[in-house]
Amino acid sequence: MFSLQHLWARTGVFTVLLSPLSLLFAVVSGLRRLAYRRGWLASHAAGVPVIVVGNITAGGSGKTPLTIWLVNWLRSQGYYPGVISRGYGGVARGCVEVEVDSPAAEVGDEPLLIRFKTAAPVVVGRDRVAAARMLLERHPEIDVLVSDDGLQHYRLQRTIELAVVDAASGLGNGWPLPAGPLREPRRRLGQVDAVVQVVRGATPPRTDLPVASWRVDFSAGSAYRLGDPRETGPLRALPQQDWLAATGIGRPQGFFDMLQAAGIRYTPRAFPDHHAFQAEDLPADGAVVMTEKDAVKCLSFAGHQWWALQLDVAPEPRFIDWLSARIEQELPSRVRREMQDEQF
Repeated sequence: MFSLQHLWARTGVFTVLLSPLSLLFAVVSGLRRLAYRRGWLASHAAGVPVIVVGNITAGGSGKTPLTIWLVNWLRSQGYYPGVISRGYGGVARGCVEVEVDSPAAEVGDEPLLIRFKTAAPVVVGRDRVAAARMLLERHPEIDVLVSDDGLQHYRLQRTIELAVVDAASGLGNGWPLPAGPLREPRRRLGQVDAVVQVVRGATPPRTDLPVASWRVDFSAGSAYRLGDPRETGPLRALPQQDWLAATGIGRPQGFFDMLQAAGIRYTPRAFPDHHAFQAEDLPADGAVVMTEKDAVKCLSFAGHQWWALQLDVAPEPRFIDWLSARIEQELPSRVRREMQDEQF
């Protein structure tokens, strides 16, 4: 299966041919970072703490599932989180608030999934400063912002930076775009607050990263039928039949590996990342299993035997302890105590 990820995994003829463009990209992006660091380009504060969940590589690394976990965890700690996102794959102009019934073609599949899984307010916009302002104006109760992606959006000041690395693919061949997957140089990982490695299945954490990292395990959770999400159960409990495993995510092999580990018989079919699914893409009367990111785009035309697989996200306890301490520094517990007092 041809993909940029395969080409970016090693240095070859493709890398050499594109190396001049990669050099240009590295120079331009480096000058941009320097301009913000020196104050030649202005950055803006949101007025509340901002946690950026991003990466330094192109393609899927697990940012959105980690964002969903983070938003739900923040709420469990007594905070009122809101989410901003670029809305990649959507055609919305300006800033748009995401509702549970917003078209994925307008707001993007990942912001729609975040809204669906967390019920937190979400605003999409290419200008994350403007998106943050809209979100806080409409929802003044928000006391912490989570930016899904945006590590390179330096115009928005951030409080905590989390860089996500996929343990299976790492940093690829180590070249900048377009000859490799890097949006920023490897040393950027040494400047963020924490590096998080997403580990799927039996894939071990990487040992070749330039800095230490925390571990977050992604594993197959329960599956639910798109036509009735209340009908849910373990992945292994799905009928023993031949399934069509369809997905349009950045790294489809991770999804396929989860199905294989659960003993599901399937035929893989990978679409481009953020693929805008249409009814004719998949058999209406067939047995189809997909990710939740794909499912939010198929709800209106799903066949009876179309199922979505949920992800279980499990950060290592030490990372949660570290995150809790950092959040406590930026948003003191007295804020939560005041909110709790109002409940009595």
